[in-house]
Amino acid sequence: MKIIVPMAGRGSRLRPHTLTIPKPLIPIAGKPIVHRLVEDIAAVLNQDIEEVAFIIHESFGKKVEEELIAIAQKLGAKGTIYYQNEALGTGHAIMCAKDSLSGPAVIAYADTLIRADFDLDQTADSVIWVKQVDQPEAFGVINLNDKNQIVELVEKPKEFVSDLAVIGIYYFKDVAVLKNELQLVLDNNIIHGGEYQINDGIKQMMAKGMIFVPGKVDEWMDCGNKDVTVDTNSRMLNFLYQDGVNLISNNVKSENSTIISPCYIAEDVVLINATVGPNVSLGRGTHIVNSTIKNSLVQTHAHIKNAKLDNAMIGNHASFDGDFTSISIGDYSILE
Repeated sequence: MKIIVPMAGRGSRLRPHTLTIPKPLIPIAGKPIVHRLVEDIAAVLNQDIEEVAFIIHESFGKKVEEELIAIAQKLGAKGTIYYQNEALGTGHAIMCAKDSLSGPAVIAYADTLIRADFDLDQTADSVIWVKQVDQPEAFGVINLNDKNQIVELVEKPKEFVSDLAVIGIYYFKDVAVLKNELQLVLDNNIIHGGEYQINDGIKQMMAKGMIFVPGKVDEWMDCGNKDVTVDTNSRMLNFLYQDGVNLISNNVKSENSTIISPCYIAEDVVLINATVGPNVSLGRGTHIVNSTIKNSLVQTHAHIKNAKLDNAMIGNHASFDGDFTSISIGDYSILE
């Protein structure tokens, strides 16, 4: 089994945090989004992972590439890096990794996290994972026939089709078939919204009689903007806490401070006259002084004083001293 991860977009909706780090490397409960995604998919597949292919922008740099290769190696898999330097769509991104598109594979876009427990339907040519949503008109959804097979993909339907939204994770029994169809999309310049889309390849597979079935996840967590990313951090902390995962480092200096679980607190964090939690992640080397923080995501080496934070997201090496509550400040920012 292979895992293909398109992740070349910088994540403009999550600025300023993504000005200095690609969105898939933003930490959620102490671990980068893409790291959690790949590990969670590998866990639910319960199969040996042969290769993890990451499609990135060349500007991400060698340090990011090394981190991604390490993620694959931790799973006992080969890590491969491909580049998509132009934002030409999901179909184009996948084809940037065409040398790895053979055999069974999962394609997963690196801006979402899941909680799931399932078995792959080995009789189907493909599985498209979905989640029931309250406002299907805001999503791409699937249409099912009476055999529970997917017969149509509809993007943001104006009239009700179904409430099962596509979450951006796909399984293909032989991903080379998708590669061949996407090559036709590129060769014939089939464009929607100015981009080459994975859906056009999938629709051609359906038209040739290939069987697509839905896979359902228990939880779908987005990381599209600051508010939903903070919420995803909170939800993931609660899941990990319920699973009995130890989230607090032994190397935390705490003076006259209280930690309200669930929280992730990394090594070398200093807490002085602070109340932290619930639903807070603090990165390595962060200092919190005379502050109360809940429902917030703080990255590494930040310094926070005299604050009362709720629904906040603070970048690496940032310094904050003030009365604002729901804030979003990027790496190396100073607000004092």
